[in-house]
Amino acid sequence: MPGYLALVLHAHLPFVRHPEHPRFLEESWLYEAITETYLPILEMLRGWERDRINARITICLSPTLCSMLLDPLLQSRYERRLEDLIELADREVLRLQWEPQMKRLAENYANRFRQIRSLWFSCQRNLVGAFRRLQDAGRIEILTCAATHALLPLLANSPGALRAQVLTARDYYRQCFGRDPIGFWLPECAYSPEIEWVLIEAGLRWFIVESHGLLHGTPRPRYGTFSPVFTPEGLAVFGRDRDSANQVWSRLEGYPGDPRYRDFYRDIGFDLDLDYIEPFLPSPGRRGFTGIKYHAITGVRGEKAIYDPAAAQEAVQQHARHFIQSRVRQMARIEPAMDRPPLIVAPYDAELFGHWWHEGVLFIDTMARMALAESPAYSFITPTDYLRRHSTNQVARPSPSTWGDQGHLGVWLNERNAWIQPHLRAAEDKLVELVRWYSNANGLTGRALKQAARELMLAQASDWPFMIHTGTNPDYARHRVEAHLRNYLSLHEQITTSTINPTLLASLEEKHNIFPSLQPIYWSA
Repeated sequence: MPGYLALVLHAHLPFVRHPEHPRFLEESWLYEAITETYLPILEMLRGWERDRINARITICLSPTLCSMLLDPLLQSRYERRLEDLIELADREVLRLQWEPQMKRLAENYANRFRQIRSLWFSCQRNLVGAFRRLQDAGRIEILTCAATHALLPLLANSPGALRAQVLTARDYYRQCFGRDPIGFWLPECAYSPEIEWVLIEAGLRWFIVESHGLLHGTPRPRYGTFSPVFTPEGLAVFGRDRDSANQVWSRLEGYPGDPRYRDFYRDIGFDLDLDYIEPFLPSPGRRGFTGIKYHAITGVRGEKAIYDPAAAQEAVQQHARHFIQSRVRQMARIEPAMDRPPLIVAPYDAELFGHWWHEGVLFIDTMARMALAESPAYSFITPTDYLRRHSTNQVARPSPSTWGDQGHLGVWLNERNAWIQPHLRAAEDKLVELVRWYSNANGLTGRALKQAARELMLAQASDWPFMIHTGTNPDYARHRVEAHLRNYLSLHEQITTSTINPTLLASLEEKHNIFPSLQPIYWSA
């Protein structure tokens, strides 16, 4: 066997649920991801199962994502969204009657949306259960990550908050998948040694770091990122492979930038007359993405060409073969210096495939089938599979790191968003004290304590400072942080003064209904 490839897809979205609005723009993030990424990945994996494609991959389904996928309100709203897309695509077929090339694309969308609807109902509207069945059948390994995707190194000095994020995630994983998680996705691949103790307490065995986090370890890893190391505490650490990352992520040399692929940003939600498109937009009166796009990336300047699916499929074939050949060359170059087959760990955000890169799921499918048909080129395994085969590894301490820009915490801690951290830290300290005094509370007080913990954990999500830093939905991100902190402070005051407002509490419980079995005692470090 020339080597191993561990393909890891991190599926995560922040908890966005607004029952107070019939249509809400940011809820469309979930609906788009279900249609364009999660259901297509499920379809691909079922195809592998049907065709006996022996390729195991790893998928992280974040706790916030699982909570939304299992929520009846959001499930119903997704179905309504899907019906709207089918109606819109049918209208587009009629509108484009005299433009045959674009009409064919509209027909493709109409057929595809109907296929997605059939796939959705084939898993009884339960994507979490569908992925659980694939894990039970041995097709995939499912990871968890921090409960609300908090940046764990920023909680290193708040052990109660750190403990709550990890142990709550473990508990929710048990509820969703009927077993304990083995691997853990560090949000933003952010690592510091101070977080290891709680991973051990949760019974976790391994995690992934950015390349330099492993390469700058102490001592330097003998095999670089091509084999894991064990930390002195006994956790296995895998490093992201730079070459496979650049071929997909890089703006300059990455595959998704090929001019033959579909353009993400050119959407009829922005192109067509507002009166015509408004009933099908994610939010009333605000232009947004519909998912129906007729143009290829083409080039930086000039008019966009009409998207050609045949040309895009040809590009997928070329890029899949290039990816395989690149991995084989890597393995051949490294193998003579190792006492075991080299391992290439290729982690990506799952939403890149299908959503941002329309042809991305087809790329994974083509690459896997092509690789396994050729001798095979390499073996697809999960990190847990690797540890079972190779249980002896070097001991080394990874370096603090993230996969964010510049490789450190600057994306989430800078002049635009650093204001968040003092407020979170003060609230975390106050919640530890609150749990100390009211840990045995039940009834209204017990409910209020749980909801206070939920509100603070939702404010800790790494998504909000990221959006503020990048300028993507910064007003909404700021609002979410401030609203959750206000809710927390209000509940804190009501608990300590014995003036709990049952109407307000019930409203917050209904709106932010994540983690119904949350244990505030975890905040007691």
